[in-house]
Amino acid sequence: MLPRDRIRTALARDVSAQRGAPALVAFITAGYPEPREFLSVLRSIASVADAVEIGVPFSDPMADGVTIQRSSQHAIEHGVSLRWILDELARRDYELEAPVLLMRYLNPLLAFGLAALAARAAEVGVSGFIVPDLPHEESAPLRAALDPHGLALVQLVTPATPPERLRSLCAASQGFVYAVTRAGITGGESTLPPETAEYLAAVKAASDLPVCAGFGVRRAEQVATIARHADGVIVGSALVEVLERRENPATFLRSLRP
Repeated sequence: MLPRDRIRTALARDVSAQRGAPALVAFITAGYPEPREFLSVLRSIASVADAVEIGVPFSDPMADGVTIQRSSQHAIEHGVSLRWILDELARRDYELEAPVLLMRYLNPLLAFGLAALAARAAEVGVSGFIVPDLPHEESAPLRAALDPHGLALVQLVTPATPPERLRSLCAASQGFVYAVTRAGITGGESTLPPETAEYLAAVKAASDLPVCAGFGVRRAEQVATIARHADGVIVGSALVEVLERRENPATFLRSLRP
């Protein structure tokens, strides 16, 4: 099975196996709150979530709210980088229960070298990438590097995405479609906009892949609401805050399950 197909299978299987319960995609900032705990935190979260997004710390995270900005800055100050993350993943002597994606902005990927990055990511068990500041029209070089290794390039859509572009992005996405539930940055308002249901229905109609919705999800009732309209739910800032408070991330993720 190709790595990108593993993402799709993991997210789709959960919906079927749990009788409509949504798949759970968990975001963590690599190396936060402590670099030495990265692999143990990742393993704990992967035991509950259906897929894990590993955030690569970046100094100018334009789509992230204060929580992830804070965690990213802390990780950078403690020596966490893209190369460090890949080296840490290579140290594992066990299989993670959930597929792993790297999520970060384009500059660190370009600095690493796209071909070298794709090869190394596949070698250490990464299944795909999410690059929020990479327009689809400019994604051909990264896609060309990832495709030979079967790695996914996940596309993001928003409530402001026009219908024609929505169809194009859904057709181009791999693994799943990331449906941002609101304009703005991560970790903001926790109340879902009233038009969320109509928006997610439009994304589902345009996509053959699982649709996972995120930005501002932090409570079980939000997960239950989104579950009626999407295949999965993405939890980021709330989970980073759990780690910041030194609480158990697996317990928190289980509390979100319907």
